[in-house]
Amino acid sequence: MADYIVGDIQGCLSGLKALLSKVDFNAHTDTLYAVGDLIGRGPEALDTLAYLYSLGDNFKTVLGNHDLNLLAIHCGARRAKKADKLDGVIASLDFAKYCAWLRQKPLAMLVGSDILLTHAGLYPAWSFDKALALSAEISDVLQSQQWQLIVNSMYGDNPNSWNDELVGDDRQRFIINAFTRMRFLEKDARLEFNCKTKPCDAPKSLLPWFSMQNPNLTSTQKVVFGHWAALNGETNSEQFIALDTGFVWGGCMTLLCVNTMKRLQN
Repeated sequence: MADYIVGDIQGCLSGLKALLSKVDFNAHTDTLYAVGDLIGRGPEALDTLAYLYSLGDNFKTVLGNHDLNLLAIHCGARRAKKADKLDGVIASLDFAKYCAWLRQKPLAMLVGSDILLTHAGLYPAWSFDKALALSAEISDVLQSQQWQLIVNSMYGDNPNSWNDELVGDDRQRFIINAFTRMRFLEKDARLEFNCKTKPCDAPKSLLPWFSMQNPNLTSTQKVVFGHWAALNGETNSEQFIALDTGFVWGGCMTLLCVNTMKRLQN
C-alpha cells in the first residue's frame, strides 16, 4: 500500500497513466491524491474524469480553478472556452454525474497528519486547522442544493485581503481565490492575481505566498500544492512542495510518493 500525490493533470490522462506505471500503481491497494485541475486545456478531459472516477475511494482530490470552471459551465455561470477542451465532457451523458462528484471534493485536505493538500497553497495568515475549517465552509455550500449560488458569485478579485469578519459572498470569494488562484502577494499580504511568472521575474513589490512567514505552522508541517507551472517545482523549501511542472505545456508531470517524500517525473 502506497500513497501518491500527483501534480496538475489537466486532462492529460496518457501522461498520468505513464507516470503511474513507473511506480506500478495498484488501483485497489494504493491511493492517488491530486492537487486539483483534473481537467482544463488537455486533450483527454472526459477520459481523465472517467478514469479518476473509476478509482472510487482510492482517488482523492482537492478542487482547482479549472475544476470550479467546469462547475460554472454546468450551471450556466460561464461559457466554455475552446482552449479548455471541455467539449467532450459537456456533450457527455455523464457531465452531470462528474460535476456532482466534483462538488463533493474539498478545497483543502490532510494527507496523513502533517501534509496539507491544496491547489494553490496556504494563505500565510492561516493555520492547517483554519484552512480546513474554511474549506469546510465552502464544501457545505457546494454540497447543498443551492450550490449554483456560490459558483455564480465566486468570480472576481476582491476582496484581496483576509479579515475574519468577512461574510457572505466576499468571504466565500476570498477563500476560493486563496485556495485556487493564489500565487503572489503584496507585502501587506493582499492577493495579486495578474503576475504568473517565476518569482525572480516578478516585480519586487510582490512575494510568492510561500516566502511570507506563517507563524501558525510547525516545523514538521508541509504544504503540497500545484497551480503554478512557472515554478517548475522549485520553492527552495522542504516545507512547501510544488507539484505543477507544466505537463500540459510540454513539461513534466510530477508524482510525489508520500511514504518516501521522493518525486518522480515522466
